[in-house]
Amino acid sequence: MNFHLSTPRRETFLVSVVIAVLVIIGMIVPLPFFTAYALGLLLIAYLILVAGVLLDNL
Repeated sequence: MNFHLSTPRRETFLVSVVIAVLVIIGMIVPLPFFTAYALGLLLIAYLILVAGVLLDNL
């Protein structure tokens, strides 16, 4: 398989990083939403970043 990888846009990268940082902070300080759904939110942050790499204009 040949994948055409591209650099994600700055906004896509920042959204992914902000979600991941909020989850990490939620593991240290109990935040209601981020602590309860930590694994799912980290998965979403990673999938956003992967989509930004695989799709040209995301």
